[in-house]
Amino acid sequence: MLIRIVKLTFKPENIASFEHIFESSKHRILAFPGCTFLELYQDKENPNVFFTYSFWEKESDLEFYRNSDFFKSVWGGTKALFSQKPEAWSVIRRQSSNNF
Repeated sequence: MLIRIVKLTFKPENIASFEHIFESSKHRILAFPGCTFLELYQDKENPNVFFTYSFWEKESDLEFYRNSDFFKSVWGGTKALFSQKPEAWSVIRRQSSNNF
């Protein structure tokens, strides 16, 4: 399993627009082959900063999603809302106390 973590920093006036994009997109993201989990987090100290966590069965599933027309459309609308360049990491879980 591959875990994708993306840090997104928005202009304050664009937070509501991003939340709308995420809400309207999350079910389609989860419907992509290999996507088994998706969550959105907001930094408690800096409300302009969000993190997405998504779990993918294999790296090729994530790449299929990232190369899709759907991703390109959503990302195109989202990146116009940023105040800073996004950061992203693909990580592999080494230990967990959960059954995720």
